[in-house]
Amino acid sequence: MTHVADPDQMMQRAFPTAEGGTPMMVQFLELRAEAPLDALLFYRMGDFYELFFDDAVRAAEALDIALTKRGEHQGEKVAMCGVPVHNAPVYLSRLIKAGFKVAVGEQMEDPAEAKKRGSKAVVRRAITRIVTPGTLTEDDLLDARSANRIAALAKLATGEYAIAWADVSDGEFGSSPVSEADLEAELAALNPSELLCLDDAAKQAETLAPNAVITPRARTKFDASAGERRLKSRFEVQSLEAFGDFTKAELSALGCILDYLELSQAGAPARLRPPESHAPGAVMAIDPAARTSLEIERTLQGARKGSLCDAIDRTLTAPGARLLAERLARPSLNLDEINARLDAASWFADDRALRTGVRERLKAAGDPARCLSRLLLGRGGPRDLASLARALKEGERLIAGLSKDKLNPPPARIEADLNALSLAERPSLAALVEDVAKALVEEPPLLSRDGGFVAPGWSAPLDEARALRDESRKIVAGLQATYAEVSGVSALKVKHNNVLGYFIEVSAKNADALMANDAFIHRQTLANAVRFSTPELGELEAKIAKAGERSLALELEIFEGLRARVEAEAASIRGAAAALADLDVAAATADWAVESGATRPVVDDSCAFEIEQGRHPVVEAALKRSGEGRFTPNACSLDSAGEIAPRMTLVTGPNMAGKSTFLRQNAVIAILAQAGLYVPAKSARIGLVDRLFSRVGAADDLARGRSTFMAEMIETAAILNQAGPRALVILDEIGRGTATFDGLSIAWAAVEHLHEVNRCRALFATHYHELTRLVDELGAAGNVSLKAREWKGELVFLHEVQPGPADRSYGVEVAKRAGLPKAAVARASEILERLESDGAPAAALADLPLFSAAPPEPEAKPSEVEARLKSVDVDGLSPREALDLLYALKGMMK
Repeated sequence: MTHVADPDQMMQRAFPTAEGGTPMMVQFLELRAEAPLDALLFYRMGDFYELFFDDAVRAAEALDIALTKRGEHQGEKVAMCGVPVHNAPVYLSRLIKAGFKVAVGEQMEDPAEAKKRGSKAVVRRAITRIVTPGTLTEDDLLDARSANRIAALAKLATGEYAIAWADVSDGEFGSSPVSEADLEAELAALNPSELLCLDDAAKQAETLAPNAVITPRARTKFDASAGERRLKSRFEVQSLEAFGDFTKAELSALGCILDYLELSQAGAPARLRPPESHAPGAVMAIDPAARTSLEIERTLQGARKGSLCDAIDRTLTAPGARLLAERLARPSLNLDEINARLDAASWFADDRALRTGVRERLKAAGDPARCLSRLLLGRGGPRDLASLARALKEGERLIAGLSKDKLNPPPARIEADLNALSLAERPSLAALVEDVAKALVEEPPLLSRDGGFVAPGWSAPLDEARALRDESRKIVAGLQATYAEVSGVSALKVKHNNVLGYFIEVSAKNADALMANDAFIHRQTLANAVRFSTPELGELEAKIAKAGERSLALELEIFEGLRARVEAEAASIRGAAAALADLDVAAATADWAVESGATRPVVDDSCAFEIEQGRHPVVEAALKRSGEGRFTPNACSLDSAGEIAPRMTLVTGPNMAGKSTFLRQNAVIAILAQAGLYVPAKSARIGLVDRLFSRVGAADDLARGRSTFMAEMIETAAILNQAGPRALVILDEIGRGTATFDGLSIAWAAVEHLHEVNRCRALFATHYHELTRLVDELGAAGNVSLKAREWKGELVFLHEVQPGPADRSYGVEVAKRAGLPKAAVARASEILERLESDGAPAAALADLPLFSAAPPEPEAKPSEVEARLKSVDVDGLSPREALDLLYALKGMMK
């Protein structure tokens, strides 16, 4: 069983005082007092991180590891558990997913140094980091293809709101003013893993961001003036005007994030890009219900596979995948931006060879943004340096490949990306890339402390130290031969361990030969072996250790020098990383478009929505995988002005005929178009959609005490209160969760309100055929229906949208296909006939006897022909026997 952190319980915990404790326990409790109360403390002890007291109890439950009790403190046994250091990322990942935060208490000195202060001296330790869901940077703890944001929600006394967000793993840092009505939609788009809020707004935050870990902060942390000072100090500017025009609420939220990140890095400053202010209304607002029902980034089960993002994602790099997901989550309202993205995709779509060449280069690009962030935070290693240099080098090669075709110049956006990748214009960055390539071995280790990552020939002093170390090891081999000759023991070996250092080992039967020689000093006797030392070996041990320490110190010095140069070039590297991601998305969009037959949409500032032969990319891909046939494309035409098409279209037809798919596919096409992507249609013209609402599918909300019908009504209320002329609304079977007349009345009123008050583009699917008559009364409404035919007693769905309303819903036929017993189907048909023959349902049912369904028909016995066929071994029949069998079967039929 997985145990999840309870924030309220975590904040109510108490730990014992240090009084009467051992030196080690005193140190632990001091660190425990420094760490946030809602965080577990990983206390480094050699090769393990140990946890004590309540931390141990909660960690053992969450990780399903052994909980023990050892020693005593203040008269009680001390609960403890531990995890090995080398495997800590695995356990950290599980704790973070369970909602825990973890403070890491590291050893700050070698135990040998501590012993110099006395035999009972405790190794110095300090909290070096607080790991929280929103501050992760390690690849082991992150999803490479998804962003990992921390957000802050600020509210001023004036009622003004703002949201700020950051992704520590790649340096993203931004903010936006937001209205109270848009809070949920904006947070759903950002999908933060951790949300900072005022300590008296935690309950509101839990409602607004149900998937995030909520971290309450004191009101002083949201002070706008302090936030402005913190921003200026962090980015070393006198004014923030160069970054944008920030509201007080934005400054409050941005400052809170910087303060929290500094706390999580144990006082080290956050390493983020300068903040970017996003104007309100710059992206399409997609309410959480629509985001869920359309399965944009995740399916209803929470998986990426099967989502819209998964269906169209052909990116080759992790940053490209994150950028694609970001564009789908927050489609743009800027026509210039949308068309620039489409121009870039079109350039690649028109030239297969060009596209293939670029995508081949991108395969080796890696994830430079996250490598850079780790290096800036001091968590990166030689492998990050090598990956960064390799990505920048691939960018330069990519430019060389694209510059060959003078007849097909790139559009402005691609040109800007290529300029950002150019090392020729950045000589210091080019020199850094070359130096890293020369300085590091081909396969460097993950951590710098492991050493062995600097290539031979890069540093003369390092080569000299290594030679001394290696030469000393050769001397060891020579000494072994000398000692064997002197002692007369040919089986003598010189070995090494961390306790004795270098020593001589012989078998027990040969020990007397060395015992009799004063040159050998007895050190240890084992069951089958005896160990000795010599003064020469002791001197050699010190010499080799010193050479090894010198080598590692020189390597660390070289690494730090290269890392410092990376930090100086951070802005250029971030620009190059963003360019690689942008090129990846553009080329991937083109690749998917060619593969799927998608087309470039026309996006303008009209109120039109004209789709010819539109398709749902997820459903189409699923049909292709299963081999169940091709997707049936359908047209859709809407106009909120009501001039070239109706603004409201009522969609009727049987269950399973494809009404919900038709609704969803048009919403998905709007998202794709404004994300700057191609759309699955023959043609598409879309006037900017500023808000997208969806009420599709039935689900209750037990956590908030809402029934299915109540949840539906709340979402419908939000649509009727917020949708404007530029909104796109899709509604499916409003009013079905209550009494027939109540539901019909609600649906009727909703249709009228959407048409007359909201005046937005809307698709309204319903089984209330009475609503279709509204088209005659409303000036800009229309009817379409999904075709279905009865063939030999069976219902066949054609999945084609046709003008006009459906003549019936075929509910009984669908129930029959679902496997209802024949008696129940017959009874339903009888009741339906009575209802349809009388205008008043109550009167029609008044004299209908209860339980008058016919008893189930007995199962028919197989006929003589069927029995004979069942007994035949078809594969064993000769042609003559088969012909005789046919005659025999024909005779039985008579």
